Amino acid sequence: MQSDTYRLLGQPRSGGVLVVADHASNRVPDGVDLGIAPELLEQHIAVDIGVAGVAERMARPGFAAYLANVSRLVCDFNRDPDAPGILPQVSDGHLIPGNALSAEDRAERMMRFFEPYHSGLAAVLEATPPALILSLHSFTPSLASDPTQQRPWHVGVLYNEDDRAARLAISLLEAEGLIVGDQQPYSGKILNATMNRHAEAQGRLYLGIEVRQDQIGDAPGQAAWAERLGRITQAVAHHFS
Repeated sequence: MQSDTYRLLGQPRSGGVLVVADHASNRVPDGVDLGIAPELLEQHIAVDIGVAGVAERMARPGFAAYLANVSRLVCDFNRDPDAPGILPQVSDGHLIPGNALSAEDRAERMMRFFEPYHSGLAAVLEATPPALILSLHSFTPSLASDPTQQRPWHVGVLYNEDDRAARLAISLLEAEGLIVGDQQPYSGKILNATMNRHAEAQGRLYLGIEVRQDQIGDAPGQAAWAERLGRITQAVAHHFS
């Protein structure tokens, strides 16, 4: 299933795992002009590199994937509706002039993308309640705006108040010899909007994962992480079932 705002891969199943990827696309739809060089759409400011490939490989019996179908520069779905960064005017030092919008145009952009994305996700979760939601993102090894800040973690685990799945997943990931960031490179206390809305507010079990982009920048890496996250999410879901 595909709409202007999201793609739904696989068959959602009650008691299964639903992968949610808010930044899985670099698509800029008709009618939106960001005013940036095309090559920027291939960079991390526009898309979580590698995430779509991982999520697509995870969509199999017992797993489904709900993926954003527009760039995070068009609308950042992992933000609260009133957050200034939801239609970012600057990202990692790059100006996004097409997002300097009037109040009317901003409201129209939100109505076209933000509202359908979240209402669609809510409908999937209501119709087929999963045992676990996997919130899947990726992060760049360093920021162009701060190249001295290196990020050594292979993967980060994020959460806000509900850390049930996170605590178990951290142990399972570390057992595979990975460098795991607990609330790194971002804290879920600060950046967890989609899971706050659809998981924590509803008492649903979830796991927030950030994979370093060089780990999933090609097909072999994506396949390896799809297999790993499939095993780990099944183990976490089973533990709490």
